[in-house]
Formats: sequence, C-alpha cells, structure tokens
Amino acid sequence: MKLAKLSLAAMVVAGLASSSFAADTLADAFKNGKVNGELKAWYFDQSKDPAYTNANMINLGIELGYVTDSFYGFTFGATFQGSGNPATAETSAKTVFVNDQYAGGAQLSEAYLAYTLGKTTVKAGRQYIATPLVNGSGSRIFKEAFEGVVLVNTDLPQTTLIAGFVDKFQGRTSAIGSTTTGDAPKFRNSAAFTGGTQTGLTATFDEAYTVGVINKSITNLTLTAQYAIVTDVADADDVDVYYTEANYVLPVAGFKLGFDANFRGSKTGSALDALNMEGHYTAARISLSELAGFGASFAYGVTSKSDSVIAGMGNGPTSYTSTMIRGTSSRMGADTDSYLFQASYDFGKLGVTGLTALAQYGWTDQGNTAGNVDFKNVAGGLTYAIPAVKGLTTSLQYETQEKDANGVKTDTDELWFKAGYKF
Repeated sequence: MKLAKLSLAAMVVAGLASSSFAADTLADAFKNGKVNGELKAWYFDQSKDPAYTNANMINLGIELGYVTDSFYGFTFGATFQGSGNPATAETSAKTVFVNDQYAGGAQLSEAYLAYTLGKTTVKAGRQYIATPLVNGSGSRIFKEAFEGVVLVNTDLPQTTLIAGFVDKFQGRTSAIGSTTTGDAPKFRNSAAFTGGTQTGLTATFDEAYTVGVINKSITNLTLTAQYAIVTDVADADDVDVYYTEANYVLPVAGFKLGFDANFRGSKTGSALDALNMEGHYTAARISLSELAGFGASFAYGVTSKSDSVIAGMGNGPTSYTSTMIRGTSSRMGADTDSYLFQASYDFGKLGVTGLTALAQYGWTDQGNTAGNVDFKNVAGGLTYAIPAVKGLTTSLQYETQEKDANGVKTDTDELWFKAGYKF
C-alpha cells in the first residue's frame, strides 16, 4: 500500500493549504453527514434438466451507508452490508448458491477517506468500483467491493482520467477464495475474473493497477479506453487486460439511434499459458431508443479462434452479448460467435408510471476447435418503481438457457424476485 500512503501524505499537505471547505469543524463534518441505505428481500430459484434438480434461496438484507460533509476537501465514507437466510436452506440450495446467495452475516464493504482538490478526487480504502475492467457486481445480495486507491481527474475539457490500485477483493459469499461457506464475504487477495471459461475464473493475486480515459470532445460520441495489469495471478504470473469502446448517439425526430463498437482482450504470462486466455473479443451493436417508450438493440460479438478472454476483475464486467441472469462468461470462450436481440418498453407512456419491461433472446455458435459448446438464452424481466411508496422497487427476472455440448443438452431455468426499499 505504498501508493496509498504517498497519496494520503500529499493530500494532507494540499488540504492544509486549501481554504475551500464545507464544514467549519471536524465535528460539524460528521454531524452534517448523510445516511443512505436499502432494505432487501430477495428470492432466487434455479432448476436444471435432464437430471432434474431444483433449489431456491431467500435472503433478507440491508445496505447502510454514511458519508461525512467535506472538511478542507476531505470526506470519510463507510458502507455496511448484511444478509441472512430466514428459512433453513436445503443442502441442495446451499450447494447451488454457494458462490451467489448462500451468505449470512455482515461486512464493512466501504471504509474510505477521500480528498478533492479542484477537479481531482482521490479515494483510498475499501470501496465500490465500477469501471469496464475493474467492476464489482451488484446483482447478488452482497455487492462486490475492492480495497485500494482510485484517482479521478476532469481537468482536461470533456475528458475523465482514471487511475487505480487494488490489493484486495470482497466477493459475493465467503466461498470466494476460501473453503468456508455460508458466511458473509471477506476481503482477500483472491478475486473473481469474469470470462475465460463458462463459469469464469477465481484465483489469487498480489496487486492490480489500472489506468483509463473517457473522452466526449466530439458531439454525441463517447470514447473509452482502459488497461489493467493484475500481478502474480494464481501465484504464477501476470495477467494484462485491455478495453476500448466507441459509442455514438444519433438524435432523430422522435427517437435516437445508437452505434457501439467494442474491442477488448487479455494476455497472460508464460506460466499461465495452459489457461489459453490470451484471446480478444470484438463486438458491435445498433440500438433504437426513446421511440414512444420502446427500445430495441441487436449485438454481435466474436472471440479469437484459439484462446478465450478474461473480461476483467470482479463479476461486474459485461459485454454487448451478455444476458440478464447468466451473464457474459459463456460469450468469452474461444472461437465463439455470440448474438443478442433485446427489446424494452416503458409503460409510463400508457400511464403506468414506474413500470418497465425487458426481453432478450441470445445465442452462441462455438467452433469445433474450442469444444463446440453452444448456448441459447431467452430472458424477460419486469421492474416496478412503486410511485405510492418513494424508494420501493420490485423486479421479476426469468431466464432459460439451453446448453448444447456436442449434442448433449442441458436446460437451466432461473427466476429472481427482488424487492428493495432505498432511503
């Protein structure tokens, strides 16, 4: 954590020289701080055929955050997460959801000190991070978090610069990086790496460094690039991941057209050659939005012939052809063509404020050189932000996936119900 110590020392000196602050005293900074949170009630159900199995899990959770007022540019923030399974889960459910929802207990997922000087903010400590390559997923009861330092600067016109350092990761359950199961996740030097295989990759690491840039200098065009290196993965060698993207929005009378392109990839050191994860993923997407409440898109992605792709650190990195529940890992295998059609509708246009719907149909075509494992996915979801109770949102998501491994078919059906009250 040498980088963190040096950064904090520089911040202290700059802070003492600054005359811009919001709170008059440190006590006022804490007294004027803000509390936010969410109460959660979630239900997950999964079934598989032909060897029929069914498992379900209920979680009641809480997320409680606090951020102080600014004092000489400094702020302190903390976020607590907790979850419990109110009914005793069956053994099959504990096995099925061991990496997802089977987690009881609490964790201090955020505990950071941030400093802002001009258009530069540095945040050091435990924190949520959401960038294309380093991204903690929030789709399970415990939101993933990292421990490290993140710097964001916006001095250049229409440009955001990002730099970061990470040395620990908090996953979804205690099973991440450990043989312990059923408890709240811990911060460890072991992380989930999205992509690479159908189930992703979990491995130890030493440190991770990343730099990125987002530029919006050209009207309606957003350009993004990011690079990250994760050192000593699996106690063996380094992993490099890179990401580039272009997003263009064309306003048309009554709606908008979107044109997106993405090129990303991963490279491993020689000690990790056996993983065959030195591939790249190229994708394009065209979309239509804001057409009387309707939206639609079609995306296509293709990976390199002989190697699969690591999409990034954490379970948050996604792709144009990711599906609602099953995610992106099956789209990152070697020699894979993947497709996704998506349609959405905002029922507010019919007077039902807060109700939205989303439907997806996706499929993959993998060549024989990579095993010839194909997927078909159909998914649908409804989300309702209840107007009568501000902050209360419910959602229902369902996805069915057919896996065809050289003629042997397996069906997986999964249903998620989520109710959350934010305050």
